[in-house]
Amino acid sequence: MARPATPPTYTIAKKGAARFDLRDPYHLAVRISWPAFMAVFLGLNLAINLIFATLYLLEPGSIANARPGNFSDAFFFSFETLATVGYGAMSPATLYGHLVTTIEIIFGMAFTAILTGLTFVRFSRPTAKVIYADSAVITQHNGMPTLMIRIGNGRPGPLGDATARLTALLAETTTEGQTYRRSIDLHLRSNRLPVFALTWTLMHTIDDHSPLHGISPDWVRERTLVLFLNFEARDPALAATVNDVHQYGPDDIACGQRYADAVTRDEDGRTVADLSRISLTEPE
Repeated sequence: MARPATPPTYTIAKKGAARFDLRDPYHLAVRISWPAFMAVFLGLNLAINLIFATLYLLEPGSIANARPGNFSDAFFFSFETLATVGYGAMSPATLYGHLVTTIEIIFGMAFTAILTGLTFVRFSRPTAKVIYADSAVITQHNGMPTLMIRIGNGRPGPLGDATARLTALLAETTTEGQTYRRSIDLHLRSNRLPVFALTWTLMHTIDDHSPLHGISPDWVRERTLVLFLNFEARDPALAATVNDVHQYGPDDIACGQRYADAVTRDEDGRTVADLSRISLTEPE
């Protein structure tokens, strides 16, 4: 069974920018995890019902057949009203009760519509489901030092027209002593794959013209090398384009290592990719 790639050990932090911007709730609702999404939904639902239950209790007798001053009756009546269910045992009995109920029904319809839309977006958003090797490796290939990154297709079926773009982020010091970070695109031997069925090893030859010329473990740490891999492909099953971004920090780049074989043939002559071995490396 294919295992998901472990999170990169190198992280980038931002100051002066809020991680959760309440002014952009749509983006927040789409990006958070499913457990967090459900927790927010339940929390908002509970908060709304607590507020309206308190409003009902402000005027005794506003709910017919409810026990006077009983908070649980007011709360469950609010819950049924917000869901626009209305079992009939309790109902608004005064003008005040009707007004509060009307406002709550409007809230309930809007809340249900928003929740339905967000749930649909989260379910329908296409994902690439690419499995990345835990580490990028620097090894010899055809007599040249080569940077390699191996990825696997976690989908049951093949992806079409897959493209990859590899970018290096390097720390450089100017003659004036100022340090800045430079983003450089790394040339890949092949950045396009018409059919991505099993695995794909991306290669960048480190020759005299490569920005990584002279790379070594010390060089990687001094330059705080970070690699960003952008992936995009066409998923025929979804009839949609899927994309993903993965990064490798200085601790995720292994010099003098190569990937162990992950693709073999079984007894029936079929080509089989063992995606559990996609991160397996060995000394070159």
